[in-house]
Amino acid sequence: MKAPSFWQTKNIISTLLLPFAGVYYCASKVNYKRIEPVTLPIPVICVGNLTVGGAGKTPVALHIGELLKKKNINAFFVSRGYGGTQKSPLRVDLEMHNAMQVGDEPLLLAKVLPTIVGRNKVEAAKLAIAQGAEVIVMDDGFQNPSFTKDLSLIVVDRRLSFGNERLLPAGPLREKVGSGIKRAGGIVIINPANFMPTSLPGVPFLLARSHPKPSMLELRGKRIIAFCGIAIPHKFYYMLKTSGAEIVDKISFPDHYRYKQKDFLSLKEKTKEHSAILVTTSKDAARMAKDFKEEMKDIHIAEMELIFENQDRLEALIEEAIRAKKS
Repeated sequence: MKAPSFWQTKNIISTLLLPFAGVYYCASKVNYKRIEPVTLPIPVICVGNLTVGGAGKTPVALHIGELLKKKNINAFFVSRGYGGTQKSPLRVDLEMHNAMQVGDEPLLLAKVLPTIVGRNKVEAAKLAIAQGAEVIVMDDGFQNPSFTKDLSLIVVDRRLSFGNERLLPAGPLREKVGSGIKRAGGIVIINPANFMPTSLPGVPFLLARSHPKPSMLELRGKRIIAFCGIAIPHKFYYMLKTSGAEIVDKISFPDHYRYKQKDFLSLKEKTKEHSAILVTTSKDAARMAKDFKEEMKDIHIAEMELIFENQDRLEALIEEAIRAKKS
């Protein structure tokens, strides 16, 4: 799915869709009321957002996973496994599973922490606990009412914000901004402007900037063909441009796109045409790694990392959530 342009403004198309947004809102409210949330015996940290795709949830989840790993806390990721066919709870095995089975994001998560995927997140969480999890980190699931969260973080990309601030399908919102913020323990602002408020009433802001990993320095001054299948492709292209690469062509596939052999043949022809190298995202690479090992040898993976300006505040929130659960 590619985010429609009218999600950024309150135009005629968005306005015509408002009745459907009302139906979506009512259905969401009914769903919340009919489900009694389960309380798990271990802390649950949820990384979510209020909009559909592209905010940067997975990089934040990965950052938290690395943090817990350094603290020698036996944490597990739990993910729905969006885009995968697996329904029952399953622990991701990087040697055995591919994106078609478990989704692309879990393959990235599993490189950092043990990762359980499953359509039923309660059952997935129980499997994680059975396998020794001391903390669960949910990648997405802020709107999932099936169990309580001990810390919920909303991720917002400053450049995209909340679009036209309308609910699906009239806008990108999964729920109203006000109701979401009330349930949040913190708001992660990705790539904040120079001047940002430090908090909303009772809700701290965590400021993070995306930086290229050292391997990205290899692209400086190089002619590249950038391709990806992610929700907000222009974020990827902007990152490549700021890293000093010369982009001679951009190819955008649908979000979570499953690559085929013919795609690589076409991309290879373009490299000859432009005398350039291919560059894609780590998420796209995860979808290709298992089935296209030979083709991947000629593709550069552009990797980014998050650097928090107030890392101590993030750590304090996590430690407080863990401590409160144990007390």
